[in-house]
Amino acid sequence: MSTVFNIFAIVAMVAVVIVLLRGLWNMMKGGDANTSNKLMQARVFLQFVALCLVLLAVYFTRK
Repeated sequence: MSTVFNIFAIVAMVAVVIVLLRGLWNMMKGGDANTSNKLMQARVFLQFVALCLVLLAVYFTRK
């Protein structure tokens, strides 16, 4: 069971990195501020999901 959460946590962390890089790219090219805001909101949500998955993986590993 912990292996499933480990895989999901890694996928969520990769998604965080992708959204972060898209946000940085948008800022570097001088893109729309609304897009930057949406990307930041998505990054924060994905970080929350990744953190929950990591905590669940740790919980199930300890049992």
